[in-house]
Parts: sequence; structure tokens; C-alpha cells
Amino acid sequence: MNVEGLITDLAFILLLGAGVTILFKWIKQPVVLGYIVAGFLASPHFEYLPSVTTEENIDFWAQIGIVILLFSLGLEFSFKKLVNSGGSAAVTALIIVAGMMCAGIAIGHLMGFTMINCLFLGGMLSMSSTTIIIKAFNDLGLRQKKFTSLVLAVLVVEDMFAVVMMVLLSSIAINNSVEGGELLYSVAKLVFFLVIWFLVGVFVLPSLFRSWNRFLNSETLLVVSMGLCLGMAVFSVYCGFSMALGAFVMGSILAGTSYAERIEHVVTPVKDLFGAVFFISVGMMVQPAIIVQYWLPILILSLVVVVGMIVFGTFGMLVTGQSLLVAIESGFSLTQIGEFAFIIATLGMGLGVLDAEIYPIVVAVSVLTTFTTPYFIKMAPGVYKVVERHLPRRLNFLIDRYQKEASRSNAVERQWVVTLKRYIWRTLLYSIILIAITIVARQYLMPWLSDILASPWQRIVCAAVTLAAMSPFLFALLLPISKRNDADATSTNVPRIVMSIFRFVIALMFVVYVLSWLFSMKVGLAAGIAAILLIVMLFSHNVKERMSAIESKFLDNLNERDLRRSGKNNSVVNDLHLAYITVGTGCDFVGERLADSNVRARYGVNIVSIQRGAEVIPIPDAARRVFPGDVIGVIGTDDQIERLLPIVEAQRPATESINPADFKFTSILLSETSPLIGKTPITSNLRSAYDMLAVAVQRGDTYIDSDPNLCFEPGDILYLVGNTARLSDLN
Repeated sequence: MNVEGLITDLAFILLLGAGVTILFKWIKQPVVLGYIVAGFLASPHFEYLPSVTTEENIDFWAQIGIVILLFSLGLEFSFKKLVNSGGSAAVTALIIVAGMMCAGIAIGHLMGFTMINCLFLGGMLSMSSTTIIIKAFNDLGLRQKKFTSLVLAVLVVEDMFAVVMMVLLSSIAINNSVEGGELLYSVAKLVFFLVIWFLVGVFVLPSLFRSWNRFLNSETLLVVSMGLCLGMAVFSVYCGFSMALGAFVMGSILAGTSYAERIEHVVTPVKDLFGAVFFISVGMMVQPAIIVQYWLPILILSLVVVVGMIVFGTFGMLVTGQSLLVAIESGFSLTQIGEFAFIIATLGMGLGVLDAEIYPIVVAVSVLTTFTTPYFIKMAPGVYKVVERHLPRRLNFLIDRYQKEASRSNAVERQWVVTLKRYIWRTLLYSIILIAITIVARQYLMPWLSDILASPWQRIVCAAVTLAAMSPFLFALLLPISKRNDADATSTNVPRIVMSIFRFVIALMFVVYVLSWLFSMKVGLAAGIAAILLIVMLFSHNVKERMSAIESKFLDNLNERDLRRSGKNNSVVNDLHLAYITVGTGCDFVGERLADSNVRARYGVNIVSIQRGAEVIPIPDAARRVFPGDVIGVIGTDDQIERLLPIVEAQRPATESINPADFKFTSILLSETSPLIGKTPITSNLRSAYDMLAVAVQRGDTYIDSDPNLCFEPGDILYLVGNTARLSDLN
């Protein structure tokens, strides 16, 4: 690798990107568009400026950018949040992928493409760009909106579908048919490794972070988190998946820890740097000659992407019970294709089944739709108002009624859902562990025993070791849910009885499989039942206590972030709990002294600590103030803390920022028609109505410091600090 060329190319694109993005900020355009323009200017296709020496250098930096962007996404989107919104996201993603696949195949036939090219085209058009949408949401200040979390959930599920789709397309391209076994194996392998990563990560990482607490300053935390991110990315590739998927999984695991906010803070500069390189690399793919030659297919496919994503995305959200506004905002956010389109196109080129001209066409469509994405996101509220105004009243009534019905369920349905959730997840997790033990025994233990032991001792020892390793988890699989976890169960026992039988059958199948593989089916079936009974008798008391402790630790680690903010797992005395809550920008007493906020009288709690960055202020005095981003330690009852959480964590709506050039110290001569005449600095509402602060008044040759009771008169010269763009409103 030419290190000098690598650094030269990076320096060139970053300097060019800095100049172009400053220009785009000046003209108030999304920064991501500036990066794409900078990429085009740095490419060999723009002959009026020097270009990068080697495009592979930029691809190298861009791949790092994708990994870190997906890791940052995972930090803000925990597994718990994915599970909670998973049903809606899965249905919406399925509708979008199926609809866009059909649209891509149809439009490919109209353009005269072969069937295999149509299939790949449909796959490329069905995946919205996670990185581009995240960047657009950040630039537009929309991350706190309800629809953004739903859109991000849909994007994650789409990425899961993309892995399966790549296997499916590869099978069709190679064999001209769908290999069902290979497809099923790929899906099972994906689920297996996701659960294993989840189990190990949730069980191990929060405990490690707690033990390393005193060593984790910002520098060390950055090194540890980036090491975990890149390590999981490499392990993901080793398992046959993408680096981006591994990085996202690690971010999702860390999102459940109490260090999530700090990790996100220290990783942000790294994400911004390499994310910029990724978007610049996308801009470098723009080829004007290709655009001129294939302008009509590019426009048609861009229109298909925009219209299709809006229609299918909006419809999918409506089907899952979202409001019309949220559905339209979600649909308008998905109007582009991105990195997975390039990956699928590269797969087709590598297999030799994709026509060469399709790749640059798809790149041009991606760039064009990326340009338009921020504008479509901004358009969504206006389109909603138009649709709502012209939508037939009966249809609007049906949508509202369906949304309300979708959020309801009767008592029986609720009980089945609660029971299935509780037992299915527990069964799935323990089954994955048992599968892992079986794989290790078959792939590694048995071959090793075959080299050192004679038959039949090799099989006997393998069976004993494998069943011994499996026995605690088999017993845990058979255990009923504890009363603590089953407190909300209703009167009927039918769901629990059904799930108990189901779990017994699964446990028996694992034992029978191991013994049948080593001996025979008859031996496996007879010994399997005996082994299950033996496990229950021998391990009942000790293992039950041990597995209950393991489950409790796992659940505490999984919910560590929520438990820390609610204090439910941190009892002080009697029913009092110590909770740590992050102060939002919309907190009622933000910026106030503790003496003035009167938190104790208003909310019944005591603030016992304030953490501001790396500084911890124990037992803060009455003169201390609370600011956004502080983590306050609060002691109170469960009810008091529950009432306080939304007040402290409240966020102000994102507003358009003021240009720093418009914010300065200035003066204005008050005319007789000024709205300030006869008013004082208090009654004029200069702060709230005009974003101004009165500093002094010049009346004749006399300067008067700002007096709250001074009335403004014509001819006064008012000295102000604030937004100069509002000066014309005061004269």
C-alpha cells in the first residue's frame, strides 16, 4: 500500500469536502449533498480540478465510514427498542421489499432487460439507504420525532432482508433455481449468530464495564468501544456476514448499558470524519457521460424509487396502525437507494450475470435520489396537510378507526401475547445455546476423542460430556417462569400449560438428537426420556437457584440503562430508590439554582448528585444549577421517580438555528411608530418576541443602563444584543 498516496488522497478530499460543505451551510442546504458534490469534484470525471491518485484509497476509508456509521446507529437503537417496534417494522419492511421487487422486475421488463437482470434490479431498488437517512435526520434535527424511530427500525429489518436476498439472488444466478435448503440454512445461521452475539454481549459487557468503571475516562472508553466495534465487524465477516452488520450488533448491545451516552459522545467525531469520506466516495461514482447516455432510464428508475417508496412505505405504516401523519412522514423519508444497492450490483457483476451498463445507472439513481431525500423529508408535513384536506371524510374516519383498533386487544389475546413473549424468548435463547453446544461437540469434541480413544469409548465420553454441558440449560428450559416474572398472569392456565408441553418436547428433541447421532434412534429415544427425568431429579434445587441467578443477572444487564434511570434495582431504604436521570433541554428547572427550582416541594424527591461530563458533584448545595446533559442522582419512591422522568428528560422541539453572523451587539434609533414606545424592557417582551436583550439606552447625551422600569421614548438609541435579522420589526 502506498501510504503517502493514501494520506494525500485523504487530505485532498477532506479539504475539498470542507470547502464545499461550508458553502452548502452558507446557502442553507443539507451537508450530505455538499459531500456528494465534493466527491464529484474530486473524481477523475471532473477534469477542471486535480483528482485522487487511487480510487481504492477512498474505498478503503469509505468502508471504515460505513462500519462506524452503523455502529453509531446501533448505539441509538438498542435490541429492546428493536423488539418493541419489531412487528410494525417487519411488516412495513416486508411490504416495501415485496412491492419494490415487483416494481423493479416490471420496469426491467419494460426496458428490455433479461429476467436475471430484472431480479437484481428489483433487489437493488428495494433497499433504502440507512447511512443517508441517518445523516439527513441529523442535519434536519429530526432524531427526536416519533416517525424517525419507526423508519430506523424499518431500515434495520431491511438490512436483515438484504442478507437473505443476496443468498437468494446468488442461488438463482448460479443454479437458475432457488435452493431452499441453502436459503433456510442462511436464515438459520443469521438468527443463530444474532442470538449468540446478543446473549454473550448482554451477559458479559455490562458486567465488564461496571468492573472497569474507575479506569474508563473518555480516551479509554473510545479505544475500548472502537475495539469492540471493529472486533465484532471482523468476527461478522468470519461468520459469513457483512462488517456493517457486526458493527450494528455491537452498537445495539452497548446501547443497553449505562455507558451508551458517553460512548456515543466520544465516537461522534470519528463517525463524522469517516462518514464524510463515505458520502464523498458516493459522489465520486457520478459519471456525467453515463448520465447523458442513459438519462431516460435514470429518470424513470428514480421516479419508480421515489413514488414506490412513498406508496409502499406509507401503506405499510398505515397497515401496522400508525397515524396518517406518521405514515406519510415515514414514506417520504425512504425515497432513495444506497449502499446495499451497490453491494447487490457488485454481487451480480462478480457472478457475471448483470449487464455492465446497469451498475453506473444504479449509481446515478442513488446519487439523484440522495440529492432529493432531504427535500422530500421536508415536504412530508405539507403533503400531509394537503392529503388530509382532500381525503374523503369516510376514508379519513376509517383510517383513524383502524389506528385505534390496532392499538387495542382483548384480555385473552393479551394473555397469549404476554405468555408467548415470555416463554418464546426464553425458549429461543436456551435453544440457541444448546445448538451451539451440539455444534461444538460434533465439529470439535468428537474428532478429538476419535484420535485419543477407541470405539465405543469415544462415543460414550462424547455423550457424557455433551449432556453434562447441556444439562443446566435443559433444566432451565424446563423450569416454569418464576412468580416474580409471572406476576401479571391472568386466571386461565391454558397458555402456560401449552408452553410447558412445548418446552418439554424441545428439550427431549435435543437429548434424542445427541444420543441418536452417537448411537441409534432407539437408544436416543429411550435414553432421552430417562435423561430428562434424571436431569430434573438430580439438578432440581441447585441448578434452579443457579439458573435463576443467571437469568436475573442477564435481565438486569439487558435493562441496565432503564434500571439506572428509574432506580428500580437500586433500593436505598424501604421503598426509596436511587435513580440517575439525564437532563433534557426541555426540563422545567434547567438553568435554575436548586434553591429556586424547589424540586423537593414540587416533586417529593431529593437531588443527591450531579454528574457533568467527567465531574461528579456529590450532595450539591442550593446555589448549584442544573444544565442539559447533566446526569442527576435522585432519591424518591417509584411513583415519584416515574412522575419525574418525563419532566427531567423532556426535549425541546428542534428549531432552525440562528446564523452566528446575524447574532451581534448593535443599536437602533426608535421612531415614533416603533412598537417599543411607551413600554419597558419587561413589558416589551424583547427576549421572547424578538430574540433580543436590551443592554443600555442613550437619551440625548445620557447613557442609561438597562432599567427594567424605564419606558422607551421616540429618539432613544437602544443598544441590543441579539438577532439583527429582527431589527426591522422594532423600528
